[in-house]
Amino acid sequence: MIKISQWIFKASSVLLLAFCFPLVLFSQQIQSLSGANSPQDDMNPVWIGDNTLLFTRAFHPDNIGGVTDPGDIWMTQKGEDGNWSEAIHRTDLSRSGYDFALGLENVLTLLVYHQEGSNVGLYQYSKFGKDWNFLRKVTMPGLEDLKGQLSGRVVSGGNQIFLSGNGKDSRGNEDLYLSQKSGVISWSEPVNLGLVLNTEGQEMSPFYDPSSNRLFFSSNMLPGANGKDIYISKRLGETWDTWSIPVKWTQLSSNGSDISVTFISPKEVIWTSTQNSDGFADLLSFADPVELVIPDDFELPKEKITELKQPTSGSQTTVKIAPIYPLSAVGIPEVKMLSVEEESEKSVRWFVVDAKNKVEVPFSLLWKTGDKTFTADKNSDIKISQLINSGVIEIKITSSGYFPQMIQVSGLKAEEPNVILMTKAESGNLVVLKDVNFKRGTAELEGEETFIALNEIAEFLLENPELKLRIHGHTDSAGDPGLNKQLSLERAKSVRDFLIGKGIEFESLRISGWGGTRPVASNTTESGRSKNRRVELEVER
Repeated sequence: MIKISQWIFKASSVLLLAFCFPLVLFSQQIQSLSGANSPQDDMNPVWIGDNTLLFTRAFHPDNIGGVTDPGDIWMTQKGEDGNWSEAIHRTDLSRSGYDFALGLENVLTLLVYHQEGSNVGLYQYSKFGKDWNFLRKVTMPGLEDLKGQLSGRVVSGGNQIFLSGNGKDSRGNEDLYLSQKSGVISWSEPVNLGLVLNTEGQEMSPFYDPSSNRLFFSSNMLPGANGKDIYISKRLGETWDTWSIPVKWTQLSSNGSDISVTFISPKEVIWTSTQNSDGFADLLSFADPVELVIPDDFELPKEKITELKQPTSGSQTTVKIAPIYPLSAVGIPEVKMLSVEEESEKSVRWFVVDAKNKVEVPFSLLWKTGDKTFTADKNSDIKISQLINSGVIEIKITSSGYFPQMIQVSGLKAEEPNVILMTKAESGNLVVLKDVNFKRGTAELEGEETFIALNEIAEFLLENPELKLRIHGHTDSAGDPGLNKQLSLERAKSVRDFLIGKGIEFESLRISGWGGTRPVASNTTESGRSKNRRVELEVER
């Protein structure tokens, strides 16, 4: 999925620095697309004509999957005054997972990629007035094998699709692939475009212009790369397997990551960029239409390119170039040399936000290895393998004024940000004690994770003695309602007694038992009943 570390709402100062003074390249001012951008990631721009630009917006609270949704499709339109309208959420083209538009297959048919968990697919949508109606799923063998951060574009004319993803035959991370139309709703298996274009780093967001036979894409490993930059290669011949040596498009280059080119006219281009390789993508254009200085001097490789292997001095150790993903420091290249014994593993990225307001909150990380306690922050270089090898089972996430969260290392993700919703300790807010369990049918606390979770709550309350909590006990609806209410009250009392035993004042804790009268899920399934059997803490007003 797209890179998103330092996650949701950008500081206004960053926006001012990034886009409110002229960024001049060749005396040309670069600007943000006025109303189209947001504090979240705005990426994958696709021009579909009629002054309309579709793009993917990640981790926006209005996405179908909420703040944890990795990308819905949004739309902005260019007005006669040159300004872009406030972006509109296209719920008719979006689902709860990662979505991006590949462009028009024909004047009335839009191709869209949807990924919901392990389910991936390419779908046709038909234009009807101002709406897009779902038409059908198309077939593309091998599409599900492309992992990582997928992106792509259908070629004008609708007979080819260029994709980027991490496939079984990828040279490194994301590579460039080509699929060709083989029927009304069928496409060929994506074919890797080879070593002239693909490196051991990331090649992403291909856009092919059939009028010039130029392929525009982003890479962090080709010569001259400073972060991700836009490169151009020319198709040489009638087949799709002969490409010129890629040339960097310096007119669009910055110290951040530059990706996803789309043309809205021969003189106007839109692309996405970030001032930090792990920052937020924004849609950019030139302030006024300017002459596009597109490289036109392309060379055929003089010899066949093979995998890169370089023996080091005095050793037979093989080295390779591998990408890195710095969490800060503008302009640091995203590549370094690694020995083959080293694994190119991405750092864990965090997206910690207020569960109610969906704004990013500062946080700290804490974990233990044996008798030693370690702390870190959002900019720390943490690898999942390092945590596992050190025997770390869970990480504690804290933020001033918020209830702590315990996250299992086994549940951490490396390919996408780890979204953590924090509950502020303010009047009326509820937090569910997810890891607190009881022996079946009783109020007796059970399990190591239960006592760890309650110890964390006790520690938090000792640090915030002014807080007053009500402990709510709940059951499912099975059995006698009267007995359920009594059991739920006794379970709340057990939690209170544990906290009092840790030094919390009795007067700070009240209890309620609701039995099965306040379900949060259906009681017709075991999964739903399990969610209903819970203990909640509510901050008293």
